[in-house]
Amino acid sequence: LVEFESAGELRDIFAELKPEKWYVLGEGNNTLFTRDYDGVLLTPVARGREVISEDDTMAMVRVAAGENWDEFVAWCVDRELWGVENLSAIPSSVGAAPVQNIGAYGAEVKDVISTVEYFDVETLEVVRLANADCEFGYRESCFKHALRGRGIILAVEFKLSKIARPNLGYGDVIAEVEKRGGATLRNIREAICDIRSSKLPDPKVLGNAGSFFKNPVVEREVADALTQQYSDMPRYGVPTDETKVKLAAGWLIDRSGLKGYRDGSVGVHDRQALVLVNHGGATGGEVLHFAEFVCSVVRTKFGVEIAPEVNIL
Repeated sequence: LVEFESAGELRDIFAELKPEKWYVLGEGNNTLFTRDYDGVLLTPVARGREVISEDDTMAMVRVAAGENWDEFVAWCVDRELWGVENLSAIPSSVGAAPVQNIGAYGAEVKDVISTVEYFDVETLEVVRLANADCEFGYRESCFKHALRGRGIILAVEFKLSKIARPNLGYGDVIAEVEKRGGATLRNIREAICDIRSSKLPDPKVLGNAGSFFKNPVVEREVADALTQQYSDMPRYGVPTDETKVKLAAGWLIDRSGLKGYRDGSVGVHDRQALVLVNHGGATGGEVLHFAEFVCSVVRTKFGVEIAPEVNIL
């Protein structure tokens, strides 16, 4: 495992070590190891948050890849900068956020990213990539495809608003925010932190990799047929494609009878079916095998394919 702070250090690593196999490991919350990794693990440790430009309505903020994501969100809330508050309490490093296009409670990080700066391991140069060129999609970006194995994120620049722009599209959030007295930045952050802590296990207490599965996107006809059979099934539009519908993987797993189900040391969390937990002693291989079992049960019951969101090594 090699820690790095700068493009210069990465240039030395790839010029001298020339690793054939490597992987960037931030805080590790979205990675499942199924065996010992036979390559170089690169961990960003650079820190830094700064406002690089601003006016009366917005601020452009540059953040180093090694910064803790939730600490960055708290920093924004303290400075009355809107845009990332709905993404509170997501365990991540800032550098990992654009890779997955992290999202929660009606917000995605792509909505506030201006530029991603990365190191190209082939040219050994630093590249600045505008939002429009990052190929952002639902839990997707070019860093998982075209730049996978080539780009190492160094910093991210965010365009944040100084004007209040509450995003309260989720019922749980609205109710919790109202309980606290209304839609201030701090109330929204506190509400989301409380909701997440009530539904999701703390990885420091119960081993897990957060939401293990992505919400599946299906043809509208498939969703319509399922809705006729299951009238309470949640469904969401896909802004970029009116022919597709996004379903809730957690609901599908729950209605498959797997919420709280356990096989040995691996199980489905009893409060949030999207989360697989390690009750102690389970190997990465056992977790992967259990995940495949969950996928097969959902496929049999609903005819819908769900897929892991975590990176599996």
